[in-house]
Amino acid sequence: MTETAAAMDAKTETQKASRPFFEAHDLHAYYGESYIVQGVSLSMQEGEILALLGRNGAGKTSTLRAIARLAEPELKSGEIWLNGEPLHTMQAWQAARRGIQLVPEDRRIIGGLTVEENLKLAQIAEPRGWPLEKIYEHFPRLAERRDQEGITLSGGEQQMLAVARALARDVKLLLLDEPYEGLAPVIVQEIEKILQSIKEMGITTILVEQNAIAALQLADRAAILDMGQIVFDGSAQEVLDDEELRQRYLAI
Repeated sequence: MTETAAAMDAKTETQKASRPFFEAHDLHAYYGESYIVQGVSLSMQEGEILALLGRNGAGKTSTLRAIARLAEPELKSGEIWLNGEPLHTMQAWQAARRGIQLVPEDRRIIGGLTVEENLKLAQIAEPRGWPLEKIYEHFPRLAERRDQEGITLSGGEQQMLAVARALARDVKLLLLDEPYEGLAPVIVQEIEKILQSIKEMGITTILVEQNAIAALQLADRAAILDMGQIVFDGSAQEVLDDEELRQRYLAI
């Protein structure tokens, strides 16, 4: 007997409920012949913040890029699921429309466009996220500079714009790559407040950050990469409490 449409929908919803909100299973990715991501598996519940940590060259950024389905590194095998949908079968633009939003380390602010034009450009295609009014409420400095060319902003302001641009889309999984990189301590504190607000809103986030202590204090969970492989996956507090673990893999 064939299943009714209602029964099939119910079965699909049950399968979704049984999976983690986000899951990367046994990812293997390469830059040319260089084997960078070597069997990485991660899973998260909705609303969690995961700090993805490791020394320089451990494969953190490559893992984020593989999850975002960018062309490099090339994902040779493995599965990526978000809210029951298989992202590993998609291209980057398709994954973005499903809610994967990457804020890269270099921010990628578009030259020749104002702050507001950068934000509006992010909202050209459906589905959209926060309206401009909400963005400016949470990023008052961007509201003050809405008519200023984006690439003329300070480093901290560009970082705010990059995060705001991701939130202008319908974000379900936010990937943050080194959000504190190159910023003065006073600006880092402002970015930390923004990330704390994101946490309070329940936006599922993977945070890559060399400032491991700051990342761990924000995160619910932590995963540590070493030579392209996961060597620890547990609570952020476990890493904060384990000096030997931090010394061995993070040198802190």
